[in-house]
Amino acid sequence: MRGLCWPVLLFLLQPWETQLQSAGPRCHTGPLDLVFVIDSSRSVRPFEFETMRQFLVGLVRGLNVGPNATRVGVIQYSSQVQSVFPLGAFSRSEDMERAIRDLVPLAQGTMTGLAIQYAMNVAFSVAEGARPQEERVPRVAVIVTDGRPQDRVAEVAAQARARGIEIYAVGVQRADVGSLRAMASPPLDEHVFLVESFDLIQEFGLQFQGRLCGKDWCAEGRHGCQHQCVNAPGTFHCACYRGYKLAADNKSCLAIDLCAEGTHGCEHHCVNSPGSYFCRCQVGFVLQQDQRSCRAIDYCSFGNHSCQHECVSTLGGPRCHCREGHDLQPDGRSCQVRDLCNGVDHGCEFQCVSKGLSFRCLCPEGRQLQADGKSCSRCREGHVDLVLLIDGSKSVRPQNFELVKRFVNQIVDFLDVSPEGTRVGLVQFSSRVRTEFPLGRYGTAAEVKQAVLAVEYMERGTMTGLALRHMVEHSFSEAQGARPRALNVPRVGLVFTDGRSQDDISVWAARAKEEGIVMYAVGVGKAVEAELREIASEPAELHVSYAPDFGTMTHLLENLKGSICPEEGISAGTELRSPCECESLVEFQGRTLGALENLTRSLAQLTARLEDLENHLANQK
Repeated sequence: MRGLCWPVLLFLLQPWETQLQSAGPRCHTGPLDLVFVIDSSRSVRPFEFETMRQFLVGLVRGLNVGPNATRVGVIQYSSQVQSVFPLGAFSRSEDMERAIRDLVPLAQGTMTGLAIQYAMNVAFSVAEGARPQEERVPRVAVIVTDGRPQDRVAEVAAQARARGIEIYAVGVQRADVGSLRAMASPPLDEHVFLVESFDLIQEFGLQFQGRLCGKDWCAEGRHGCQHQCVNAPGTFHCACYRGYKLAADNKSCLAIDLCAEGTHGCEHHCVNSPGSYFCRCQVGFVLQQDQRSCRAIDYCSFGNHSCQHECVSTLGGPRCHCREGHDLQPDGRSCQVRDLCNGVDHGCEFQCVSKGLSFRCLCPEGRQLQADGKSCSRCREGHVDLVLLIDGSKSVRPQNFELVKRFVNQIVDFLDVSPEGTRVGLVQFSSRVRTEFPLGRYGTAAEVKQAVLAVEYMERGTMTGLALRHMVEHSFSEAQGARPRALNVPRVGLVFTDGRSQDDISVWAARAKEEGIVMYAVGVGKAVEAELREIASEPAELHVSYAPDFGTMTHLLENLKGSICPEEGISAGTELRSPCECESLVEFQGRTLGALENLTRSLAQLTARLEDLENHLANQK
């Protein structure tokens, strides 16, 4: 090039540039990232550099330049590398041409390897305007040099090619062919050019433009691309829409699962959409302004909850809550003061009284509340013979019969059970009557309670009259453990039933009261009030108790405890006579003689039966 004079250069450049422009319409290559790497070392003389400048201008004018078409970048190098303009700088060829014409050569060494390194790491980066590699837009570098590189080019050129950069190496006059071949992409005969005259420069420009504007493979319609076909110099490739990636067959497209990559940052759920994703919250939460985190919805803040006391926001919506000591009503909104005595296991032995947010226990008159604040002093000054008649008919049912037994044991708990104190007997009735244990059998409350728990359910009918007769004739007899009438020990009968009697009760109910037995009647469920009143002593208001079901009958204990337990002494106005008094001794002697006579009679009967048995055995021999 040094031998060519400046006038000749100007003469030849004009036709060459004009011929490139007149070769036809602008080349529509499809998307392409094209970077020119221009040698501006001191060996390139001014008119030679001007040749390369015009060469670039002519090529740019023949390209279809645009953000979605061909993007062009230019760098120049000598001992250092300078970016003239990056790929993303201009979208019009006129702007590129103006920048190329303002180009000032560096005029130093020839570090071609350094320039390739810069093109690979910087010029073809997304930050400089290159399209991402997943879009599969061809990347082409055209290196124009006039001499031998002063650094190594083979290794760095191989790295650039490995990254998908197609390299054209153009040498002018003194260029080293070996270096050109080390830099260029295969096949070398299509990527290496050695220019020895301006005619050949023009020929390279035409050949290069021809390769870029080669056959329109996509237009033939046989490419098989699912989404997009992209022309490339001498070939084509398939591309996918945003949000999709190319499958292994390089033709079909698969949706990119951005959520599966785990970088979405969604607090609850990640939902894929073509080319993107969005975050979604669980039910009861709302998405925050950052479009990733979630916040629980405060339903109460809407002001339409209608809660009387407090509103609590939950995932399912607003829920009403009552203040302490109140219960939420069935409407789910209003609140009612809680009757602690009915709603909790208060533990009061006799009576529970609600008081604000608390309660207190009361004892019947004559009994003191104990230190625990719940139990009452027992009937330790009273002596009672108590017989309980419990209904074991089939209408009671097994699970309720267990509740009845528990109820009986709760009565036993407040009695001072002992041979000298209170004696307890138990009778069960249905279609027949059965003494479970008589008055004189057990001497402690623990023994009585254990015996009650062991009672087996009879089922069948409800013969309440028969049970009353059994109580009068047998249960309060001295043989069953009742104390003699002379001792004035109160006799108390308690009938527990859940229905109408199947026999007449009037005769024996009256007879019991005539015998001085204080009668109590406890009815549950379908018990008949008229029968309960007929069984009970007067006044009925103190001796009749009723509960609508077995689960609520425990409140009857309060009335029964105060009634069965005498307030003072054995009963109101009576006292036990001293056993040392004369009348007591005479009475005791009479009872003892009577008992001996009965025992003698029983022994005589037993002896007679033994003699009969011996005679029977002798006859069999």
